[in-house]
Amino acid sequence: MAFDPVRLELIKNAIGSVVDEMVLTVVRTAYSSIMKDTMDLSSAFCDAKGRMIAQGLSLPLHLGSIPDAMDAVLARYEALEEGDVVILNDPYQGGMHLPDIFMFKPIHVGGRLLGYAVVVAHHNDMGGRVPGSSAADSTEIYQEGLRIPILKLYEHGQVNQTVLDIIGLNVRVPDVVLGDIQAQLAACQIADRGLRELVDRHGLNELETYFDEVLDYSEREARRTIASVPDGVYRFEDHLDDDGVNIGQPVKVKVAITVEGDELTVDLTGTSPQVSGAINSTLSFAKSAVYFAIRSIMDSDAPNNAGFFRRINVHAPLGCLVNPKEPAACAARGVTGFRLIDAMFGALALAVPERVRAAGEGGTTSYSFGIYDEDGRFTLFREALMGAWGGGFRKEGIDGVANPAANISNAPIEVVENQAPIRVEAYELVTDSGGPGKWRGGMAVKRQIRFLGARGTLQLRSDRRDHPPYGLCHGKSGAPSQNVFEENGQWRTLPTKFTRPLKHNQALRHISAGAGGFGDPFEREPERVLVDVRNGKVSPAAAARDYGVRLLEAPLRIDWDATQALRATARERTNPAHPAMEDA
Repeated sequence: MAFDPVRLELIKNAIGSVVDEMVLTVVRTAYSSIMKDTMDLSSAFCDAKGRMIAQGLSLPLHLGSIPDAMDAVLARYEALEEGDVVILNDPYQGGMHLPDIFMFKPIHVGGRLLGYAVVVAHHNDMGGRVPGSSAADSTEIYQEGLRIPILKLYEHGQVNQTVLDIIGLNVRVPDVVLGDIQAQLAACQIADRGLRELVDRHGLNELETYFDEVLDYSEREARRTIASVPDGVYRFEDHLDDDGVNIGQPVKVKVAITVEGDELTVDLTGTSPQVSGAINSTLSFAKSAVYFAIRSIMDSDAPNNAGFFRRINVHAPLGCLVNPKEPAACAARGVTGFRLIDAMFGALALAVPERVRAAGEGGTTSYSFGIYDEDGRFTLFREALMGAWGGGFRKEGIDGVANPAANISNAPIEVVENQAPIRVEAYELVTDSGGPGKWRGGMAVKRQIRFLGARGTLQLRSDRRDHPPYGLCHGKSGAPSQNVFEENGQWRTLPTKFTRPLKHNQALRHISAGAGGFGDPFEREPERVLVDVRNGKVSPAAAARDYGVRLLEAPLRIDWDATQALRATARERTNPAHPAMEDA
């Protein structure tokens, strides 16, 4: 068959539309806010060989996890029949962490296997010692909840009710969890219908031929991107504040990127050994972080698929933070994936600084409330709080937005207060929190929440207090994160990761870290600084201190003589994170 680039584009976009519709189906039919509002889920289509052809809307950090999970399913079942549906959540059998349930539905056309619809979604609860099943201070996976091995939820169209009964009995909100599983099933049905329509339109043989073309297209674009990076070895290390158990003891993430022509290898040797707390990350999730970082420097709209991975190699020693041995806890592994991305960007900045941003907030903050009212009725609310993007080459940082690797949303205040007995008392951007730079880092987000239930449990996972987001090219770090808790009328500081009981009328104030700046802040245009002050993003004092811009009041304007004098003075021009880098 002669290759037709127009037909390739049509089929590529059609498959993309199918997997996007899968995500939208879950959003429309799910029960939980974490799926409906936050959109903590992802979808994909894999061909008959298990190769991922396209990834749908939502989480880029599932990019490398779906292929590994697909491989695990194919290793378990030599053949899946029409009407079968497979699920799993065990991190040591292809999963990531227990709240993420993977679902696979084989799609047969005329008795022939076309491929697999895949959807992975974060569920409100999987049981375990803490409501929400994502506590950072768990010390082994057995504490984290129900482990689902690779098994058939449906066989020849018949539901395995025993599996659903076991899940329902082990979770705190069975109606929500089982309803969300039905939403995933609906998404798989949508994919089945959509792909059958593509077969009717193009024919099965032609469609399978163009699967290969789509993979080759993504591989070519990945090769082109890698080849555009100068050959060499680029090293960087970053740190997590702690593991949630050993408070104040930093955990290292170390990256060495080797570029040789159009092939790239990432070696994570030197990263801390697996830890006591639940921030350990499976290798599939670590690979997702690596793939995302490389994808971020591409200028192509090539699909996220197995072709993209072909020239990217990832090595991590068994038993380290990003390739742990069972039964290491890994419920809070998300923050480790975010830090690995920061380390990847730090290394890439040594090669192509104009194509990366300074560090963002360090990853979305995850928290959950398990709440009992006076009659003993239970409510569970879970949310991911957004942060900020760092400044980049000729790019301002972005305020109040999800980490680019998460691509999710926080729940509106009205939804939060309607779903759980909590009151949101503050939700705002924080002045002077963005890292100073020629291109300013994004601002931190403050969320203050008061607990109105009778009793409950709060779990929170954050980071970037002891190790704030770095700046690039002489840009400065963003402001560190904060957690403070009101108890008996007194506010006291809490760790970045914690689980604690709640009493009526207690309050939490969380402030995410501000993002790092890019470039020398004394080279920022004074007019931009003036606009920042007028918008409340920078205070007049910080304008003078961090940017060398003196302002006059009534009306607010630039004092040009004082500004020139300030900027003429000696100033620090060394970025410890990147001592060899020149100004952008």
